Amino acid sequence: MQKYIITGGPGAGKSTLLNALHQQGYPVSEEVSRVIIIEEHTKAGNCLPWVDLSCFAQKALARMVHNYQHTATTPYTTFFDRGIPDILAYLKDAKHPIAPAYIQAVNDYRYNPLVFLAPPWEEIYVNDSERWQTFEEAAALFHAIKETYLSFNYTLLQLPKTSVEERVNFILSHI
Repeated sequence: MQKYIITGGPGAGKSTLLNALHQQGYPVSEEVSRVIIIEEHTKAGNCLPWVDLSCFAQKALARMVHNYQHTATTPYTTFFDRGIPDILAYLKDAKHPIAPAYIQAVNDYRYNPLVFLAPPWEEIYVNDSERWQTFEEAAALFHAIKETYLSFNYTLLQLPKTSVEERVNFILSHI
């Protein structure tokens, strides 16, 4: 079935939106980055984006490919909290080299061409143990993410800055 990405800069309400979609019965794939950061903190590991971005990106890619493949045969529409192109955007924003394997993965694992984009939203932005960026850095990442998805011929539909329920209805009206 269809695989839709909900993406955008950090702190734009993606996870909250995905939780609401999940509560309505839709399968969701949680944000891989957050899971890896929590795991690394738990074991005092160094595979963190602000310590070893190469290691972190490799782990994120492996998990995202696994999540994509895991939903390959499901008959249900699935929503992903970020997609493989997000890794390229983060690497690009950090001025880090992008290995050909990342580009190959973006081309091999295509999601629905319509991607939902959560814009920077300062009023709801909050730092936590997995979100270390300033709002300005989050906004810069938003632009890198937007450019990356466009460069891979995805169609971006910006989410309105409105209630979670209205965002859910917005998404469901476009799929």
